[in-house]
Amino acid sequence: MNYRSLKASKLLSITTLGELKAAGYESRSIKQELRDNLIDRIKEKEVVFPGIWGYEDTVIPDVERAILSMHHINLLGLRGQAKTRIARLMVNLLDEYIPVIAGSELNDDPLQPISRFSLDLLAEKGDQTPIAWMHRNDRYTEKLATPDVSVADLIGDVDPIKAATLKLPYSDERTIHFGLIPRSHRCIFVINELPDLQARIQVSLFNILQEGDIQIRGFKLRLPLDIQFVFTANPEDYTNRGSIVTPLKDRIDSQIVTHYPKSIEIGKKITMQEAIVKTEQKGMVKTNDLIADLIEQIALEARESEYVDSKSGVSARMTISAYENLLSSAERRALLNGEKETYVRIADLYGVVPAICGKVELVYEGEVEGPVIVAQNLIGKAIRNQFLAYFPNPEKAKKDKRGNPYKKITDWFGDGNTMDILNDLTNRDYEARLRTIDGLDDVVDQFHQRLSKSEKLFMMEFALHGLAEHSLVGKKAMDTGLSFKDLLGSMFNPGNRFGEEEEDDDDDNDRY
Repeated sequence: MNYRSLKASKLLSITTLGELKAAGYESRSIKQELRDNLIDRIKEKEVVFPGIWGYEDTVIPDVERAILSMHHINLLGLRGQAKTRIARLMVNLLDEYIPVIAGSELNDDPLQPISRFSLDLLAEKGDQTPIAWMHRNDRYTEKLATPDVSVADLIGDVDPIKAATLKLPYSDERTIHFGLIPRSHRCIFVINELPDLQARIQVSLFNILQEGDIQIRGFKLRLPLDIQFVFTANPEDYTNRGSIVTPLKDRIDSQIVTHYPKSIEIGKKITMQEAIVKTEQKGMVKTNDLIADLIEQIALEARESEYVDSKSGVSARMTISAYENLLSSAERRALLNGEKETYVRIADLYGVVPAICGKVELVYEGEVEGPVIVAQNLIGKAIRNQFLAYFPNPEKAKKDKRGNPYKKITDWFGDGNTMDILNDLTNRDYEARLRTIDGLDDVVDQFHQRLSKSEKLFMMEFALHGLAEHSLVGKKAMDTGLSFKDLLGSMFNPGNRFGEEEEDDDDDNDRY
């Protein structure tokens, strides 16, 4: 009988050691199990790590090589680079069910028991030893490294209550309460943020990684544990809380460096996969690819910004939270205006400022500027860069012999006109204000034809913001939105600095 070809229902019907032997069961280490199943997946051309984007040619091949080499793995990378996600997906490479001796605390292999309980039970019942089945989802243990983690938590300690209950002397190994690692025998064990683990606790892992056994107090105890270790860590030059001690690093066979998405398209895949879009929002808020590109561009700008700590990184969680905030900003506006549906606006991008502020670590210069100003500047830079992908470069357009397509717009503002694009404008007022600006709809018609009405209005607002970011139009932040006016007039207005609140109440009289 071929044990590996048996279906789950057939396996679960096996209840004794004798039946298990008759089925042809043979012991395999967890590393061999992962290796064998990975080989099968590769041969069948199956996706091994579904939902992990951007690592197809870099990280995933390294992880697969490490599994084929039967290595312990350390995933090294900045925050939000799917390190824990990869570790959790390794569970899918395990057998659906494995047999264990029923009642065993250490998930004992029926043919290779290691605990005193299982050895005694086998000696007593032989082939009648009861067998239980452990699902792959139960074979994953995860521990976040925190300063309060102790050796007793991970490895184990003598339990005086257990000794008293069983009326055993402390010298009896049955008084031991095993920690997380021994109880993860035949499992994947993940320690997140390994550098945060105190050095003396890291030392306790030496024997487990190299020799596969443990030491508890003064017991002469040898448990040949079978565990696939996966560690995650931020680069040592980022974290000031600790580091991986050199002998432990030496015992981790493969260290795999992760990275952020290398393109906007990959970033969008991750964001759209992870963002939680509510059912009501799907029906109420219409969106487009450009706004999604802008969200990803903000992350790219943050990773390059002189105000953001590059050693800390900018997590993919930022774009996910920002996209959720963007949809909620549009949804809130529709609810306030009693509208059944709305289209996203560039103004909604400024509703994602809280998501940006909470996800970036600023250097000293950034702290001086303030997180809100930095976030607004990142949004502005994202608009500036994306603008060039949809409209001509304003600098080159000035020298174009065919004429400057932006001249009518700048002339309109140069005549002293101003335009306030408020956050909560109704769809009707939003359209009216954009169409008031001379030349704005002509620019969109010239470079982007066959747009729906909503798409055209969005592109008109985008063009207006882009011109402001390229210094053809002045832009000023208000509590309720943004004000656009002639750049030259803005330069002579001392209260014009982007991001500052208006100090003169008379400015309200200039609003549309």
